[in-house]
Amino acid sequence: QMQLAESGGASVQAGGSLRLSCTASRVSEFSYSEYCLGWFRQGSGKEREWVALIDTLNVNRVYADSVKGRFTISRDNVKRMSYLEMNNLEPEDTAMYYCAAKTGSCSFIARNYDYWGQGTQVTVPS
Repeated sequence: QMQLAESGGASVQAGGSLRLSCTASRVSEFSYSEYCLGWFRQGSGKEREWVALIDTLNVNRVYADSVKGRFTISRDNVKRMSYLEMNNLEPEDTAMYYCAAKTGSCSFIARNYDYWGQGTQVTVPS
């Protein structure tokens, strides 16, 4: 069973940048390439929110309006990793960030994802 692990979270000043990584294990390169990958976040007292997704072909990347133009999702199937590059961070970006994977077509809906990491905390003080 595939496992996901996020890293890269930190406290950063508003306007700063961070790069989150998500490492997959217990999965072959071929199998990993067949998963749609997503990033979600959950702020304190809030529901889990979809942030970005990237399809299996590494072609289609879709972003929530709140992060469009500031965040970039990418994947490296050989390394079995995905990344979330976050620029111009705002206090509203403060949350626990999760990577997730699902088979089949991509989705904005968290419950449709099969595998989740434990999360990495991003804090942008106001």
